[in-house]
Amino acid sequence: MEIKIQSIHFDATEKLEAFVEKKVAKLEKSYEDIQKVEVQLKVVKPATAQNKEASLSVAVPGNTLHVEKVSDTFEESIDLCVDTMKVQLQKFKEKLRNY
Repeated sequence: MEIKIQSIHFDATEKLEAFVEKKVAKLEKSYEDIQKVEVQLKVVKPATAQNKEASLSVAVPGNTLHVEKVSDTFEESIDLCVDTMKVQLQKFKEKLRNY
């Protein structure tokens, strides 16, 4: 599984990138056949609360699943994204099993 992290309008720290990679790696437990994961971290409006946006695109065979969340910290946004993506991957897996 290939993980690509983009930080838009700021420079991500190594600590933040390590956190993202650790969380995203857990997605493989939900679905083994993940090809590529793209993570975008973006500061929306620098002066306001709830301004850290994280989006997660997961490429699986024949499809791309996408999740986007906004919260106070990137860690919180990533947590929310990963949790939501786990649910999407479970649903995707069920659909495949039903065919």
